[in-house]
Amino acid sequence: MQTESRFRKKRSVKSGLPPGSLVHIGNESDKAVQITVISYTPDGVEERHFQQIDQYLQNPCDGTVVWVNVEGVHDVELIRQLGEKHTLHPLVLEDIVNTVQRPKIEDYGDYLFIVLKMLHPAGKGDFSSEQLSIILGPNYLFTFQEGIKGDAFDPVRARIQSGKGKIRSMGADYLAYSLIDAIVDGYFSILEGFGERIVDVEEELTQSPDQKALHLINGMKKEIIFLRKTVWPLREAISFLERGDSHLLHDATRLYFRDVYDHTVQVIDTVETYRDLLSGMLDLYLSSISNRTNEVMKFLTVIGTIFMPLTFLVGVYGMNFKHFPELEWKNGYFWLWGFMVALALLMVAYFRKKRWL
Repeated sequence: MQTESRFRKKRSVKSGLPPGSLVHIGNESDKAVQITVISYTPDGVEERHFQQIDQYLQNPCDGTVVWVNVEGVHDVELIRQLGEKHTLHPLVLEDIVNTVQRPKIEDYGDYLFIVLKMLHPAGKGDFSSEQLSIILGPNYLFTFQEGIKGDAFDPVRARIQSGKGKIRSMGADYLAYSLIDAIVDGYFSILEGFGERIVDVEEELTQSPDQKALHLINGMKKEIIFLRKTVWPLREAISFLERGDSHLLHDATRLYFRDVYDHTVQVIDTVETYRDLLSGMLDLYLSSISNRTNEVMKFLTVIGTIFMPLTFLVGVYGMNFKHFPELEWKNGYFWLWGFMVALALLMVAYFRKKRWL
């Protein structure tokens, strides 16, 4: 399941290594790294695709803004060569290949380093996630994806190609805003699917609580914890982009980051609401199981109470004494049966009157 794979990335492989050591931590892949470069000015766009790092290094792109998108961070040597070409700090490169980073932002003076999680719908309300690393410079932007097929940037690419909106007349900071905004908007679609799953599980829980429902609740609690860890630190990062004093961010763009900040707060509120709902559903499951157990015990107690005097009578007349006055009765057997049936019916009627049945 997608849920389990998110918790299996181990950081222990880096134990004892010096800072800046490039060790890939994440899902292994044998796919070739794809490098896409989009450079644009207000008047035009140029897009190039590279499969070899040498091809990219020998064919730099010029433009008002250059966006370099790298799909796949498992090729550590390629990341190292990119870092050397663009003088990126070793700690930045280390965080890029380590895909279990929490969302954050770091100011390195000449550029900003941003880490966040990009979520992909996986059907039936489930989702997968990948780490996205962003390096924002004066007129360039690097994005590093883990290599999962697809991303949330197609609308941004379409606006660049068509020239619609402000994106081609603004700087790299506006491009960073557009990408982050697309990612945060993608959270809403994920949460909508997650909310539908909660409704389905809640209906199943009220009708027939069983082990399947319990497993679903536990799995969804893990997912909501992951979502919470994904969006809470992002709030701090977006707040820096809105209010920070970096010279890479223009005042005109900070207004747009304020809008992204509001969306992030809405996502956090939704996540917290779903977290409370799941906790309540777990309590509802335990209460339903307890009520069902009580009903069963109540029914068994009533049955035992009805048969208790009947068992006493049968036990008395099952004793092996030689002289029993009732043994001489011609219809004693039938009288005993009638008395036992009448006694049972009276007890049932009494229990119904008391609403114990």
